[in-house]
Amino acid sequence: MEQMEDDNREKTSLFIKVGIIVLSFLVIFGLGIKYLPTAISVSSIGSKRDLPIYCVSTDENKVALSFDAAWGNEDTQNILDILARNDVKVTFFMTGGWVEKYPEDVKAIAAAGHDLANHSENHKQMSQLSKEQCIEEIMKAHNKVKELTGIEMTLFRPPYGDYNNTLVGAARECNYYTIQWDVDSLDWKDYGVEDIINMTVNHKKLGRGSIILMHNGAKFTPDALDAVITGLQEKGYDIVPISQLICTGEYTIDHTGRQFAK
Repeated sequence: MEQMEDDNREKTSLFIKVGIIVLSFLVIFGLGIKYLPTAISVSSIGSKRDLPIYCVSTDENKVALSFDAAWGNEDTQNILDILARNDVKVTFFMTGGWVEKYPEDVKAIAAAGHDLANHSENHKQMSQLSKEQCIEEIMKAHNKVKELTGIEMTLFRPPYGDYNNTLVGAARECNYYTIQWDVDSLDWKDYGVEDIINMTVNHKKLGRGSIILMHNGAKFTPDALDAVITGLQEKGYDIVPISQLICTGEYTIDHTGRQFAK
């Protein structure tokens, strides 16, 4: 009898120990996994990355059109004429090489009241460059525009949309806001006029504070531009240059790249 009681006590003790081990496992690995993500806020994760501005949080029905200019200039004057006819101001991101090759176009863009913005000197994949090389790429283009127009540019878009913390930090040291986009017209793929219009006006991310990407050298962009402008306006949006959309005071950027004024 005593032996049976001892055996029972040992079994009970063993069950208790196993239970404690299982419970500990569940708490550490089960409950831990379940609740750990809620303890790490999105903002704290995002703070590890130095993000550009993809779009802006605003209560106003404003969006920004932007054009990257890195290659030809055949359609630039046509685009300027369409923008003037619609009384719309936009932002042109220009490489230093483009500025050097087409100085009269740069002057015309500035004279028309559009933003002059920086797209680097040589359109390199800048996430592969050192901080010093990034600064050189930015400032070479900057100085060319300043010498040509007297304008101190403050908006920078990385070539190919390619960036890292080093580049965004280097741009900030050069007194630049790094700008991306949340609506890509895909005009550079040369799908056609209707595709550009639909991709822009009916884009799933289009909303207040959106930044739209277009190109001055894409094949069908001039033919689509009137309808893009009209379509955006019919949806109630005012089209402004990026300099009039972003917050230039104190701000934060969330994990999606949306800028919030403090």
